[in-house]
Amino acid sequence: MTKSSWTTTDMPDLAGRTAVVTGANTGLGLETAAELAAHGAHVVLAVRNTDKGQAALATIRSRHPNATVAMQALDLSDLSSIRTAATELLAANERLDLLINNAGVMYTPESTTADGFEMQMGTNHLGHFALTGLLLARLLDTPGSRVVTVSSVGHKFRSAIDVDHLATTDNYDRVAAYGRSKLANLLFTYELQRRLSTADAGTVALAAHPGLSDTELARNSPKIVQWGSILFRPLTQSAAKGALPTLRAAVDPTAHGGEYFGPDGIGEARGNPKVVESNSRSHETDLQRRLWEKSLELTAVTFPI
Repeated sequence: MTKSSWTTTDMPDLAGRTAVVTGANTGLGLETAAELAAHGAHVVLAVRNTDKGQAALATIRSRHPNATVAMQALDLSDLSSIRTAATELLAANERLDLLINNAGVMYTPESTTADGFEMQMGTNHLGHFALTGLLLARLLDTPGSRVVTVSSVGHKFRSAIDVDHLATTDNYDRVAAYGRSKLANLLFTYELQRRLSTADAGTVALAAHPGLSDTELARNSPKIVQWGSILFRPLTQSAAKGALPTLRAAVDPTAHGGEYFGPDGIGEARGNPKVVESNSRSHETDLQRRLWEKSLELTAVTFPI
């Protein structure tokens, strides 16, 4: 039984560890990065908007003057940018203890990435899949390293995946596209963990979700969704609270590979972080493997396991 009252006061000393957090310029990513830095980790903020990234660095340093933080340009909707970022991250960091796949887009209008993938699947899943593959060798060389990928309760809704048409915009539905991308995050995590375990690697893969947190994620949503977000804001929790499941997955020594953390409240909307259950589709091993193979094909990234 995992402790349900876990907070940042339960985080261990992270001195000597290096963490990369995608989408760390705002919201959940910023809070995750700030807490990791506060506990001694060297944290790299991997961000698309470098102006906002610089502002995030200043925010973290103002909260924690002794923090060791850096910034890396990274556009998860562009495989060329991902490859460049991975090369630069490997050159700058001799070890990599934590890769936090946090960045994401939600309910975007129909659009495609630089490589022609549907934007939500291309950014939320394929971008992180490629980044993880390119950094995995360094993670494997770092004892006790972890990959934590942020999913959503949205993975449970209208999220059936047709792997053969994984990243197309055919019959585009922004809500369904988001659900599919968040289900893909979990399928990827579980398949990655299976492969790591089979290889007897010291690295583990976990997932987390923030519940209903007050962030900028809905900025691309239809106006009615944005208005609803404002109306229901009193029912949400802060970004700092929403980051706790990710932080627990990243640093709790009692956490195990393949676990999924989320809030312990009603509907997993808010509360303290604990191990939660994802839907049955996320545990379909054949779907996990087919998604993995299709993602390899689309990204042309290989994994050293």
